[in-house]
Amino acid sequence: MGATLRLTSDEALARLRSGLHDRADNFHAMYSSVLGGIVTDPALMVLPLDDHMVHRGHAVFDTAAIVGGMLYQLDPHLERLLRSAEMARIPLPSEPHQLRQIIIDTAAVSGQRNASVRYWLSAGPGGFGLSSRECVASSFYVMIFRPEPEPEHFYTEGVKLVTSSVPIKPPYFAKVKSNNYLPNALMLLEAKDRGADHGLFLDAQGYVAESSHMNVAFVNSDNVLCHPTFDAILTGITAKRMLHLARELVNSGDLEGIALRNVPVQEWRAAREILLLGSSLKVAPVVRWDDQPVGEGRPGPIARKLLAMWQADQNEGSDQLVPVPYAES
Repeated sequence: MGATLRLTSDEALARLRSGLHDRADNFHAMYSSVLGGIVTDPALMVLPLDDHMVHRGHAVFDTAAIVGGMLYQLDPHLERLLRSAEMARIPLPSEPHQLRQIIIDTAAVSGQRNASVRYWLSAGPGGFGLSSRECVASSFYVMIFRPEPEPEHFYTEGVKLVTSSVPIKPPYFAKVKSNNYLPNALMLLEAKDRGADHGLFLDAQGYVAESSHMNVAFVNSDNVLCHPTFDAILTGITAKRMLHLARELVNSGDLEGIALRNVPVQEWRAAREILLLGSSLKVAPVVRWDDQPVGEGRPGPIARKLLAMWQADQNEGSDQLVPVPYAES
């Protein structure tokens, strides 16, 4: 084996471009406060290794969506990002309205009418120590990408769930949407190893808490839609929106009520329906949990109705939509 190559700047850039994997075709635009602008070349969508986001995980993030050329639920997601940043003691590199405009501008440059919009606030670059006091400035990144779609059979046939052996994050850290998703990633790997689609966290008291990257709710025997309180789990933007929209199902008589409370596992086991709620899955019915059928073992009516309401909310002039100012073609 010869000596390790020492590359020039031009050689390094050429190798970054030649080494791109096929999935980079789904990366459409990135804003970096380190660069001070937006790039559309995936080879340039990189971070400094000394950013504390990389080597310490001292960063928070959130994700919205572009649907039909409109940003859906941008403001609730951005507000949660700012709350997470405050809890993680990350100072803002710009005013909130400026961060919001950067997100909108990056979406516009991407040209994508349907995509995911993920953005991060980091303690920033400055060294490889533990203290963020060495960071020269906090950093902000925005990425516009097209995610892999969820399998259609999740909605037509349902999702299989298993109770995870991975410990849940303590409440403070569960409520911060930080880059520390190791427990979530391990939970998902464990679920796949056990022949399921997703895992389920139980809290220290044995209550059902949340799934890998989505909230959970269920319809009980009294036809009440129940969701855990947000005291010790992430406050799901999608879950809160669905609980709001579900009021229409109470008004129509499809539900008897909505309850936000912590519920013992035994009551969940007797559920008519269990639902996963998240920005990627939207509303997905759970048909098996720990290899036992949920309800009748097939997608139920509340899951179908809530998914239809979600789709309408994204596409029909919702107050949750922000237009993206694409350049004239």
